[in-house]
Amino acid sequence: MYPKKVVISGVNTYKLPVLGKKEMARLFARLHFGEEGARNELIQGNLRLVLSVLQRFTNRGEYMDDLFQVGCIGLMKAVDNFDPRQEVHFSTYAVPMIIGEIKRYLRDNNSLRVSRSLKLLTQKAQRLREKFVQEYHREPRVEELAVELGVLPEDVAFIFNAGSDPISLYDTVFNDSTDPVYIMDVIADDSNDGEKWIEDISLREALDKLKERDRRILEGRFLEGMTQTEIADELDISQAQVSRVEKSALIKIREHLRREGLTGEERKNA
Repeated sequence: MYPKKVVISGVNTYKLPVLGKKEMARLFARLHFGEEGARNELIQGNLRLVLSVLQRFTNRGEYMDDLFQVGCIGLMKAVDNFDPRQEVHFSTYAVPMIIGEIKRYLRDNNSLRVSRSLKLLTQKAQRLREKFVQEYHREPRVEELAVELGVLPEDVAFIFNAGSDPISLYDTVFNDSTDPVYIMDVIADDSNDGEKWIEDISLREALDKLKERDRRILEGRFLEGMTQTEIADELDISQAQVSRVEKSALIKIREHLRREGLTGEERKNA
């Protein structure tokens, strides 16, 4: 049984090559001496980076073929500007450039329009930020961008927000070893504070019933935004153990909350 063939922009994604670290270094060395063939090999060998980035832009009503081609432009820019002498993996350098290229495309083709002057200022701010990251290998401070743009520091956030993509209530907040959590799931509803108060009490009771380690894992994952690997390091256990405990603890909490929502007679029969 062979994997399903997936074609994007005429490219059979199943057959895309994968370059090893040594091969990447050899190709960048050849590119340094002006070999155009090395550039093409680097682009072809890193198309999977573009595919991985595309996963972040699904369910937006855009053709994946179009986004793939735009992402390839970001990849080509990354190949042309990457400096192998810096102690940075190529993927670490390339992925933000691919994302930036796709976001610019989505912004420029957005049905929500902003004024032309603000759009031009946003584009200038984006270029300045990218140039700064390439030169200094860190994000610029708000004050540094404000000086270059000739605006007040508080206006910088407004400029970048003007170029941001609208988000959907069904965009995923995270989807890691648990059921996906969407933006609509984490937006507060103040219209029913009484019910929320009762739910908070039930949730606290459910957490109190967990073992200390299980509770710590859930607190780290969902309250502090830690990764499973970070929690594993803190508790001196494996990432796989964190994943198993997380799933088990969530099932226990859901069961507790489900039972709390039943009447006395329903609980007896549950």
